[in-house]
Amino acid sequence: MPRNQAFSEPEYSVEYSADCSVTLPSDPGQAVGRTHEVTVRNSGSCLCLPRFMRLTFAPESLENLYQTYFRRQRHETLLVLVVFAALFDSYILIMCAVVYTSEKLASVSVASAGLAGDIILYLLCRFGLLPDRISRRFVPYSLWILIALQIFCHLGLNYARFHQASDTVGWQAFFSFSFFLTLPLRLTPILLITTVSCGVHTLVLGVTIAQQQQENVQGSALVRQLLANIVIYMCAITVGVTSYYMADRKHRKAFLEARQSLEVKLNLEEQSQQQERLLLSILPKHIADEMLQDMKKEPSQKEMQQFNTMYMYRHENVSILFADIVGFTQLSSSCSAQELVKLLNELFARFDKLAAKYHQLRIKILGDCYYCICGLPEYREDHAACSIRMGLAMVEAISYVREKTQTNVDMRVGVHSGTVLGGVLGQKRWQYDVWSTDVTVANKMEAGGIPGRVHISQSTMECLHGEFDVEPGNGGDRCDYLRERGIETYLVAVPQGSLGRNGISPVKLSVTSSNGNSPLLINTTECNGSVEAACNTPEEPEELDTRVVNPSFPNPRRRLRLRDLAERVIDAQENEQELNKLLNEALLERETVQALKGKHTNRLSLRFVDPDLEVRFSVEKEKQSGAAFCCSCVVLLFTTVMEALIDPRLIINYITFAVGEILLFILTICSLAAIFPGVFPKKLVSFSIWIDHTRWARNTWAMAAIFILTMADLLDMLSCTPQVPDSDSTTVAPFSSSSSQSSLGGCLNNPKYYSFIAVLALIATTMLVQVSHMVKLTLMLLITATTGIVNIYSWKDIFDRYDMVRFQEYSSDMVPSKFTMTVMIFIMMVSFYYFSRHVEKLARTLFLWKIEVHEQKEKVYEMRRWNEALVTNMLPEHVARHFLGSKKRDEELYSQSYDEIGVMFASIPNFSDFYTEESINNGGIECLRFLNEIISDFDSLLDEPKFRYITKIKTIGSTYMAASGVTSDVNDGYICMKKEEQSDRERWQHLADLADFALAMKVTLMNINYQSFNNFMLRIGLNKGGVLAGVIGARKPHYDIWGNTVNVASRMESTGVMGNIQVVEDCYNILKEYGFRFVRRGPIFVKGKGELLTYFLKGRDKQGSFINGSTVTLPHQVVDN
Repeated sequence: MPRNQAFSEPEYSVEYSADCSVTLPSDPGQAVGRTHEVTVRNSGSCLCLPRFMRLTFAPESLENLYQTYFRRQRHETLLVLVVFAALFDSYILIMCAVVYTSEKLASVSVASAGLAGDIILYLLCRFGLLPDRISRRFVPYSLWILIALQIFCHLGLNYARFHQASDTVGWQAFFSFSFFLTLPLRLTPILLITTVSCGVHTLVLGVTIAQQQQENVQGSALVRQLLANIVIYMCAITVGVTSYYMADRKHRKAFLEARQSLEVKLNLEEQSQQQERLLLSILPKHIADEMLQDMKKEPSQKEMQQFNTMYMYRHENVSILFADIVGFTQLSSSCSAQELVKLLNELFARFDKLAAKYHQLRIKILGDCYYCICGLPEYREDHAACSIRMGLAMVEAISYVREKTQTNVDMRVGVHSGTVLGGVLGQKRWQYDVWSTDVTVANKMEAGGIPGRVHISQSTMECLHGEFDVEPGNGGDRCDYLRERGIETYLVAVPQGSLGRNGISPVKLSVTSSNGNSPLLINTTECNGSVEAACNTPEEPEELDTRVVNPSFPNPRRRLRLRDLAERVIDAQENEQELNKLLNEALLERETVQALKGKHTNRLSLRFVDPDLEVRFSVEKEKQSGAAFCCSCVVLLFTTVMEALIDPRLIINYITFAVGEILLFILTICSLAAIFPGVFPKKLVSFSIWIDHTRWARNTWAMAAIFILTMADLLDMLSCTPQVPDSDSTTVAPFSSSSSQSSLGGCLNNPKYYSFIAVLALIATTMLVQVSHMVKLTLMLLITATTGIVNIYSWKDIFDRYDMVRFQEYSSDMVPSKFTMTVMIFIMMVSFYYFSRHVEKLARTLFLWKIEVHEQKEKVYEMRRWNEALVTNMLPEHVARHFLGSKKRDEELYSQSYDEIGVMFASIPNFSDFYTEESINNGGIECLRFLNEIISDFDSLLDEPKFRYITKIKTIGSTYMAASGVTSDVNDGYICMKKEEQSDRERWQHLADLADFALAMKVTLMNINYQSFNNFMLRIGLNKGGVLAGVIGARKPHYDIWGNTVNVASRMESTGVMGNIQVVEDCYNILKEYGFRFVRRGPIFVKGKGELLTYFLKGRDKQGSFINGSTVTLPHQVVDN
């Protein structure tokens, strides 16, 4: 799967927009690969939210998977709610224990039973002792019922004789908000059960008070108190819905990142497998390993090397097989170029399968010649026998082609055993090759062979140990080279019916007839210059597994068996259900990892020990900070409404509301500016961004918001100081007396409501984001301490009078309200702080998961860089993209036709005189090292910008082959222009570049000669015209170009003169317009072409057009008179 651009972050772009599509591509920047689009729509199942807040994933299967993931994530927060319930029971037990009477036995019993139930439920959930179905479906509702029963029992048992509208309202609001924080349910059921709880609580209080007071009930005051309760509940529910929405968004983002993480892991594994397959199809494993190791070296290490790296090894006791198609010229003349490539593609793909079966390493395909080696890189005792079986199977395969195409084609096979030097030369377009005298002998064994027979040498026959019957080959009669060196040859005899004995089975090819004029056509479609990919393979009973597990290739640390996952998803890339299943596995695997334990966080502060990691976490942008400040505004609004219902004449309440809302609105605007940069002034946006990325400023902003809320509450409480009776007074006016009617709804008779304001302030503190739990603890302590001091000291007389009037003779049996309210706020503070620690742990865990995704992406990019560097050194870039784009079948064809390209062959004929296999040259390796330097210097010329449209095709021994104009059409410059828009000079500029390249090669070789005291000379042939470029086989892709243009260019080199560049008349007519100088050589005979008029290219009038800007006359060069 290709990857060319950076991964896009799975961002919550729906945060302030109607809907959003989040695409997680395997290769951003290209529309191929495994890509799954996730749409976050604004139509959710919960109609209680505004339209822009209703989020759901499309498709529905992904949304269902997310809900499962969300419930699992909230499983731990459910335990937090159990802890809340246990703290509530502990509060009841403490209050009963402080002033214990026999009447409180029922309360103690119920609270103890509730506490025991909470502990049991915690243990069951904590250690997963309940079945998943019960834990998921029944435990949340069971816990809700348990908490509701505890609240109502506390209400009924502790305040049985003297109910007030403010009884347990604070706890009801606390748990109503906690349900939204912790329950692993969707928003609709949470909202429903919370509304039911609050409604029943309000209804029970109203009915109970009305029945108890009956004639003394003050209807308007009771209604205002109940309305104040409803306002408190509405505030808790409103903020709770917001908190649920924010948590949902955060978990959806984490879910998308987890999904992307899975994509990255699968792609990483696929990338590794693809790299292995492609590399190991072209290069042996030991060569590929060494190349990868060199790529990972630091640049400074590479600079210390005296010579260019050469990957070359000596292998002894191997068998070399050369096979050539006899009658290929007749075959090629009876079909089009595209059809010919299709046939070669299928035939050589079958040969590759046979090579795998008979343990051969295919070396190269040269036109219609196929050669391979057995016993390399791993030694085999039966290397000669395997090569014989391979040759016989190839002869059998070509006989099927001959039968179906009605053409006289056959295979001529030669085998020789000996020693080879195997490796790659140069720095570009790596292709594994072998060199040695024995390779030359094997080549001559094929040339001196007989069509339809396997021709072997004496050394090969000695390795067979009589396994095959042979007969004299008389190769010297057909090949001078064999005769001159006195090499005895043999032909392998294959009697009828002996194929099975030697383990050889015939191979069938899917060759069909297209029409009478073109007998061989394999599901052919016209190429017309466009890339085509055609799979033409029939079903075969035997598929050879040639996958190689290579531990030297970089793979990520993984707990999942990613190779298995990747293989499972290959055949179902569009199967969303399968991907969701893999995603669920990945989520489960990720959730089981205790990420924070491995990152060494401080147990108290939760800060990362690694300061760099802590800094990265502190500057994380949280787009929901604006919503948190909005909650502070909402809390202040509901607080003001509640106070207005309790004491409408308290003027300071309205003043603090106006001033507080203005200040909170300013804080909120400053927080929202960074999220909506287009709406606010640039300076404000910059200031907002600075706040978001500066921890102390962010904390200061949060503390300011809570400080405003606390000060508003404090001012309201301190301003509410009505006259109370003297301490010497022995009686207190009853609630029903006329003297207290004016203040019946005020703070004097309803002091608990002002403590409930502190509860709402704690809720607002819990909503803060991007603020550490330590800062929240500081703010919560501020709220708790302020309210406690006012309750116990400033409002001492108010609470004492309230208790005396309410409880009358039972007041001595009750804990004073000023203490119960303070302890209640303290217990809630502890609960919210516990939850804040849990939230910060979760936030830090999600941050580490995000870092892990980022690191995995970096691994992908690093591997892709290695991949591209290696692959583009073996295949042209646009061809490599095709083969890395998706999995190809072995017979799948890539081809592209070009009408106007240039082809160059450049050989060093006298290198063969330089090459020896004497011990002083390390058996020939040092000679090849020198050739490697020459080819590497030629390769380095291609890095120059002016040669960017020249592509190296391959090297054949000491011959260098290149072409111009076959680069991808997406390049800049004249290649991009349409042909009809180009002048002749623009059309053939690439051919002029190729001629410049040939001249530059001559100068480069001259410099090498000068430094090494050698006398190597180039013989170069150039031609232009149309070719067909393509790749034969996807399992072992081999890129090459075919056509008459290539053949003529090769003949221009082979019939040329050392030190000269020979071109045909057509090239001469074009290149002379670019200022090149020529000398006419005259007509020469070219095999297969007759006589051709040729010219020698001498140089260019424009100096500086190539290296050193001068023409050079070398020895044996034809001089222009």
